[in-house]
Amino acid sequence: MLRRSLIILLALSVLDVGLCAEQNSYQEEADRLATLLNWQPSDVVAEIGAKGGQLTFAAAQLVGSTGKVYSTELDVEALAHLEELATKQKNITVVKAAESETNLPPTCCDSIFMRLVYHHLTRPSEIDASLFRSLKPSGRLAVIDEEPSKESIVPEGVPANRIGHGVPQKVMIGELVSAGFEVETVSKDWPRDEFHQMYCVVFRKKKR
Repeated sequence: MLRRSLIILLALSVLDVGLCAEQNSYQEEADRLATLLNWQPSDVVAEIGAKGGQLTFAAAQLVGSTGKVYSTELDVEALAHLEELATKQKNITVVKAAESETNLPPTCCDSIFMRLVYHHLTRPSEIDASLFRSLKPSGRLAVIDEEPSKESIVPEGVPANRIGHGVPQKVMIGELVSAGFEVETVSKDWPRDEFHQMYCVVFRKKKR
């Protein structure tokens, strides 16, 4: 009985360490985004495709109680989780996204970011236009994604020019420049793990 209890405690301890390491990894990325996107207290930012909300939560803490974070998702279960998160972190507002529309208010955001989401967009040109509309003049957009490996499968419904699971940086940049953005910075040393070879490109909304 004692041995079993020790095994359970050890397993829980390992799980806690793993979760802590994962959150620290997201915090590192959030800190980098805060620098690249020049987050200030009272800024309004948005995460597209927030999934578990780890980056949304970190961003909400970084912009402070006078700031605001929109957190968007398509998945129903993820939305429910984000709504629960928003009850604990009051400066988070959850938005149900659509395949062709962010559903963010017009010119609401100082900056927008997405992590490993762009390569899943089935209607990227329409989303790119929606992102443009949602940013304030000269607002910034950060796209964190990965180069596709030749052996990987293109996600269902996305354009064939993705080549595999991911999106070539040149392709993504070309699409967003066509939507009215200009490249501000390219980070090639983004935090990586054994599964993702990631990059981060920051765009600025050009004046029309």
